[in-house]
Amino acid sequence: QAQAPTISGSSSAQGPRSLCIRSIEAAMVFSEPLLPPPARQNAKHTKLSIFYGADEYLEQLSKKYEEYDELAALLQAGPDGGQDADQAMAAVKKTEAGGEGRTGKMLTLDVDEDKRSKRTKRAIPTPNIPEPMPPQLAFMFTKISPEQKMYMWNIYTLIFVLECLDVVLYWALLKYGPMVGISFGASTAIFGVIMIALCIQNVYILHDVIHGATFPPYEWQSYITHPFADFISLPWMDIIMEHNRHHNSTFDLLNHGEFGWDPAGWLYVLQEWTTEWYGWLTVPLVPFWHFAGASDTGGLFALLWWSRFPDAGPGGKCDKAFYAKWLPLRVKHVAFLMCLWGSVWMLGSWGMGRPLIEGWYFVSMVSMFCRIGFSAAWTFITNFNHSHWWNEFLAADPERTWPTLHATMAFLLGGRHRWNEM
Repeated sequence: QAQAPTISGSSSAQGPRSLCIRSIEAAMVFSEPLLPPPARQNAKHTKLSIFYGADEYLEQLSKKYEEYDELAALLQAGPDGGQDADQAMAAVKKTEAGGEGRTGKMLTLDVDEDKRSKRTKRAIPTPNIPEPMPPQLAFMFTKISPEQKMYMWNIYTLIFVLECLDVVLYWALLKYGPMVGISFGASTAIFGVIMIALCIQNVYILHDVIHGATFPPYEWQSYITHPFADFISLPWMDIIMEHNRHHNSTFDLLNHGEFGWDPAGWLYVLQEWTTEWYGWLTVPLVPFWHFAGASDTGGLFALLWWSRFPDAGPGGKCDKAFYAKWLPLRVKHVAFLMCLWGSVWMLGSWGMGRPLIEGWYFVSMVSMFCRIGFSAAWTFITNFNHSHWWNEFLAADPERTWPTLHATMAFLLGGRHRWNEM
């Protein structure tokens, strides 16, 4: 595939210098489809097909927004409506026509009667799209095609497969390695380096897909988005909802929760609880907070989000969509996680010729390196990217005159394109 040009700036939230960040996030850097036009026109899907055709995928996209009308309402409450603004708007109108328009704290902006933030009194920002569009910037605002969305999910699936294979590799090294002189330390190092790198990419791809290719071509792909992050985590649709809630609450990188409750708010406490110098004393604890499961893909975060969404129905009762939609979704996701981690447990116990109870040794090692990878990526996406120090540094160095720094961070994060997102 063609190498993607880089985009300067952040892809995590909208900043004061450019209110079009979410449009940029949703844009694709390719001007041509990944598949030639004839393939798109002739692509058809049958029960035996491996991939959807592009046209059918687009049709399924509209149905998904109708099914998850809460997401459509959340996107429509934002400044630009998201990547699939047309489909989201159509779903909202259809819901409203049926007399079931979605409201609630989680789906709306917390503004006053003048449509301004209750905290800062700032008006809801609008996308700052250049008019006329400069030719050198046009690629940044190009909508992602159905073929490109399918391609992104193919890469996402590849990441999951590689993570599974790495676990099997670790098992094989531990079981058969000593026969050829490979020690426990060497086996663990080989597995750990690979898994950390894969999990870092897992988080970045997760973020890219949330904003660019929200719904997978196949339902089963929604289960493989982040199962190695923790023993319990949010289902894919909950991840989408909470992350878009984060963006609707925090348009400005440095002003968290300006337009309502931000589910990611507790990730910034250790670095922003005070502006005094001693505030730096708690910054080293940030990665450990992520490691414990406080980030979007962690177990602690899942409990936080489940306690807030969906909004309560009339009289404080559970919303009817909770039992019909969200509870089954969450039960199935957790059941899949139990099967996955149960398989890892079995591999590390019976697969190693050990008693079943000793499977936790293998599980703990696998989980530790997965958590390190996920924690490293989320620390950069959330805390580093949203820090005052980093944004002040960028403002003072618009030409990016620190080549050694950029080369080092590009290596650690898996490439200059990933580092460029910071």
